[in-house]
Amino acid sequence: MAIKKTKKETVCVIGLGYVGLPLAVRSKEKGYDVIGIELNQARVNLINKKISPIEDDFLTKNLPIFPFKATSDEKEIKKADIVLICVPTPVDSLYLPDLRPVEGACKMAAANLKKGALVVLESTVNPGVSEEVVKPIFESYGHKIGQDVFIAHCPERINPGDPKWNVTNIPRVVGAFTPKGLARAKVFYESIVDGIIRPMKHIREAEACKVVENSFRDINIAFVNELAKSFDALDIDVKDVIEGASTKPFAFMAHYPACGIGGHCIPVDPYYLIERAKKAGFDHKFLRTSREINNSMPAYTVELLQDKLNEVKMPLNGTNVGILGIAYKANVDDDRESPYYGIVKELKKHKANIHSFDPHLKDKSTCKTLGALLKKSDAVILVTNHREFEVLSGELLKKNGIKVIIDGKNFLNKDEIKKAGVIYKGIGR
Repeated sequence: MAIKKTKKETVCVIGLGYVGLPLAVRSKEKGYDVIGIELNQARVNLINKKISPIEDDFLTKNLPIFPFKATSDEKEIKKADIVLICVPTPVDSLYLPDLRPVEGACKMAAANLKKGALVVLESTVNPGVSEEVVKPIFESYGHKIGQDVFIAHCPERINPGDPKWNVTNIPRVVGAFTPKGLARAKVFYESIVDGIIRPMKHIREAEACKVVENSFRDINIAFVNELAKSFDALDIDVKDVIEGASTKPFAFMAHYPACGIGGHCIPVDPYYLIERAKKAGFDHKFLRTSREINNSMPAYTVELLQDKLNEVKMPLNGTNVGILGIAYKANVDDDRESPYYGIVKELKKHKANIHSFDPHLKDKSTCKTLGALLKKSDAVILVTNHREFEVLSGELLKKNGIKVIIDGKNFLNKDEIKKAGVIYKGIGR
């Protein structure tokens, strides 16, 4: 069904975080009128001053050029032809999906919707949420799906800090309840994304795509994390082995071990599939095992530190441990689900004195500079491979009296650090 954009439409983005804010800016760049709904007033104020509240090169460059109106007034939704729901989908302390943000955003949209509007859920959800949660909410407000509202799902794809792939060019998949809704959603995304937009036969298939993508990553990372533990026992450098295996030009995809997995996707999305499948009577044993392995890595990292401190006859109790990096990945200020928090929790159990520094999250750091952290520390755990930490040489560590360094991302020069007389231990090397 061919549908063309015939007039300047208004796009309303609900949730101006890591997903919604780039989408709003990109939509404005592509000629749409844009309204952003955000409940965090401090974030609203910054956006309206053309300042990105998120450390991101795309936003830093483009928000001042393509500004839009941000507000906490949900009545502004009435002006929108297209509504994009971009709110978080977290899990609780028991790893159970928390759909309250999605439910709240859907109710907000349903209460203020223009007749004939297209609503697209971008938030990552398990298969069935659009049918079992989203659709009933809109129907409870008197809307008829496929007549006065069109509902689609286009699961977000974003990779913070990636210099190549961003909201402008990452291919997308989209599903909807009706052919017309699917066609409208496809036309919209083709107008803002310089990449393939792949329509799915069923909205449930679109939901499943994102969960599968991140579960695939989780499973492969769990495999190399388990290899790292095994190779520690076998005295094999897992990084060298992975690089060797990568010389095979087919049927191998390199993944690397680390002190834990962070971000809002990989540590979260598998649980959405695990729990939904459980309701249908299926047990995802493989996914559950992968999550258990990856969740164990912060504690394993602290175990490595304890073992290496034993070599210099130092207890973990009372030792000054510096943590380098709070963000979950390099060169971003995003600390959602970061392994930093699991490592801190384990260190507190052992009554270590904890110091931290992250150049991208200085407000959450206990030390103001890298030098200040090194001066306070007897041992160091590198959690995040920020470019600012490339200066960590054996000479610098030794000069500051660092006895042990645990390289949680296998980022540093192992041989050079060991040559300087500092005990080095990576994850599986």
